[in-house]
Amino acid sequence: MDRYEVEGHEVREAEVKPTGNGAHVLVPKRWRGATVKVVRVTDPSDEDE
Repeated sequence: MDRYEVEGHEVREAEVKPTGNGAHVLVPKRWRGATVKVVRVTDPSDEDE
């Protein structure tokens, strides 16, 4: 696993949910219009393949 250092205002931990041909992570509505970064911290499960 790599290590990253990110400066920011707030951190959220959430599970990625499938949607259409991709996936999404929900964040608070007040984050609308903000720039965010997403870091995968575990390997995806093989159950969805």
